[in-house]
Amino acid sequence: MTFSVPLGLRYMLLSALGFSLMAAGVKQASNYNIPVLEIVAVRAIVSLLLSYLDVKRKRISIWGTSKGLLFARGTVGSIALMSLYFAVSTLPLAEATLLQYTYPAFTVVLALLFLKEKMQFATVICIGLSILGLIIMMLPNINSESELPSVSVIAALVGAFFSAIAYILVRKLSQTEDTSVIIFYFPLIALPSSLILLGSDFVIPDSQSLILLIAIGIFTQIGQIGLTKAMAVETAGKAAAYSYVQVIFAIVLGIVLFDNTPNLWTWVGGSFIMFGALFNALYKRQ
Repeated sequence: MTFSVPLGLRYMLLSALGFSLMAAGVKQASNYNIPVLEIVAVRAIVSLLLSYLDVKRKRISIWGTSKGLLFARGTVGSIALMSLYFAVSTLPLAEATLLQYTYPAFTVVLALLFLKEKMQFATVICIGLSILGLIIMMLPNINSESELPSVSVIAALVGAFFSAIAYILVRKLSQTEDTSVIIFYFPLIALPSSLILLGSDFVIPDSQSLILLIAIGIFTQIGQIGLTKAMAVETAGKAAAYSYVQVIFAIVLGIVLFDNTPNLWTWVGGSFIMFGALFNALYKRQ
């Protein structure tokens, strides 16, 4: 019997890789003293251009049909993005990623309440194992003398909650709207709001940091495309549960880019996360 990777898992793997590279880029950009809102603005410009060109290529209306929901998705997505970027720039990459990954639990509950999606047994097991894995990975920090900044922790959790709302809206919109139209509304809201909030704090980037900012925009676009397509073929809860593999990507990028060698707790916790994701992907085949 041949093994076939579920389409939703393929898209979420693409999304997780894109968002992991984005987070690493944001972390690196903070070393250049570039304001978080400026990173958001440049990311929005790149996404706005790519989405607009793709919509024009498909010869469809750029404004979609469910304009109210599209604007709502853009608004909550912008709040989530700003919160996440702030958390990533002020916290260690691993901790920021772990805190942000409380959002699949929010997503499952919101999908149950607003989309009337049933919580599949495999999804519940996946989220349970993933949360257990996150707790195991965080154990060495519980008794640590170094405390994480409370504002940064709150920002990460706010970003996680609004990410969950955005996921629910994407799942709803994917039934009637094109992927690029859904993504287009994200930078349409994020760009003006980030520029207004940025004010006079703009920092002129040098060539190296400008390339990094553009790369962040491209990686985020890849993550958004994978996420939106995954939401179109899977339930919101199941797709969100798949996304826990981003924690694994974050560990690998931490080793390669920031010389952060994982300890035993990280490997054990990561194993629980990977097992949960595999169980979620293969359960229907039984």
